[in-house]
Order: sequence, then structure tokens, then C-alpha cells
Amino acid sequence: MDPEYDDAAIRFLEVIWGPGHLSPGGPDEVDRVLAGLQMEGKTALDIGCGTGGYTLHVARTLRLAHITGFDVEEPVIQAARKRVQAEHMEHCVAFVQAPPGRLPFADASFDLVFSKDAMIHVNDKDALFAEVFRVLRPGGVFAASDWLIGHDGPPSDAMRAYLDAEGLSFGMASSQRYLEAMAQVGFVDAQTTSRNAWYREQAKIELEKLRGTLHAAAVAAVGEAYVAKNIRAYEAMCVVLETGEHCPTHLRARKPSANSLQ
Repeated sequence: MDPEYDDAAIRFLEVIWGPGHLSPGGPDEVDRVLAGLQMEGKTALDIGCGTGGYTLHVARTLRLAHITGFDVEEPVIQAARKRVQAEHMEHCVAFVQAPPGRLPFADASFDLVFSKDAMIHVNDKDALFAEVFRVLRPGGVFAASDWLIGHDGPPSDAMRAYLDAEGLSFGMASSQRYLEAMAQVGFVDAQTTSRNAWYREQAKIELEKLRGTLHAAAVAAVGEAYVAKNIRAYEAMCVVLETGEHCPTHLRARKPSANSLQ
């Protein structure tokens, strides 16, 4: 099966969002996801790490002892490994690639599980959060952002048009569905925060840049046809952002401490 995030996809997304960034918002949005966390000297896992830009930012920002970036696709992991070598951060950052399914890590391995807009690719949210819970140490924190849908019913025609335009393996679910999946496996203090209002405006800016100031760079990176396809995807996405059906969301939860688990 061909990777969804191949070299062309990496080149295109980094034109839009910057080197090492395969989802929007840059370091500022990552900092909002991590707001208030005290993790100095701790260990973390970045699920769906992509090309590693955000992984390295989390390592620096939280002053982690170590962070492991994990992704199922080989092209992005290869790019991430080059990035960590270029930035001489091998002492505290490593990248692992493995097929979808059970995470290739032992129980209670990490103090923090982070993810930036990658869990949308996992259809089975119950299995996903069971794995996140398993690899967290007691008292550990889950902090992420993801692309959610605003309801639990069938996608609207507009949403189907957007999903078709993207052409990616999106398994969208509502914030309520995420909260239920987290609670079912034992997470506490779970909360979701909609980022629709922010990205509704940000996506318009990105679309205009793609049509204008970034157009030549994007075409040089991936060709006119690839850019035109993604402009159509942006146009379709803006429709469902306006209705609120497409709802980027921050997620936060905690695994109970060892005393609570007894």
C-alpha cells in the first residue's frame, strides 16, 4: 500500500506550514495544546509524528529527558531522522516506524502522550485510546489536537465532498465519541476544546496564500496539478469549517495515579 504522506505530500505541506510541520498552527498551536504541563526530565511519545518538527519542538519546550516520535509511514520517519541528526538532538529524540495496530512500546513507558492532528487516521477510537492508556505511566497525561466532526451522524453532502477532495483515510468522530472512548479505558479529567473558530479563519488565510504568495513555491515543489487538487480540497474544507461540521479540537486527559489505580 502506497503511503498517504509520500515525498510529494511532505514537500507540499511544508510549503504551507513550514519545515517539519505537516499540520497547521506551527509551534504556537503546539504550545496551546501543551499549556500548563510541567514535564521537565520526563519522557514522551508523539503519535503520528510526521517529519518530526513538532516532536523536536515538544522536546525543547517541555525540557524532556526523551521523546519518541512514532508514525506508520516510512517516508515521514526517514525525513524525521534526518531532521534530528541535522539538529544534533539524537540524545533526547528518536523515531520509530511500525505498522498500524498495537503500539510497539511496553506498558507504562511514557509520562506524556502527545499527538498533533494524526489520530483522525485511526478508525477504532476505543482501541486507539486503550493503547494510549496502556503506554502511559500512572499519573501520565494525554495531550493532543485532532480533526473532529461536529456530530455522530452521517456526514453531510458538504462533508462528503470535502473528504472526497482530500482523498485520505480519515476516520472522523465527534468530541463526545472521543470523551466516551477515553472514559471507557480509564482516563479521568478528560476534556475537549473546539478550535473551529481559530482554524475557520486560518484556513481562509492559507487558501489565499496558496492561490497567491505561496502558489509559485508550491507549484515548484509538486507541480500545478497537485496544487490545483489541494486548492479544491481547501475550498471544500472551508465550507464545512463555516458550518462547524469540521471541528479541529484540543484533547486532554490523565491516567489515574498509582494510588488511584489500587
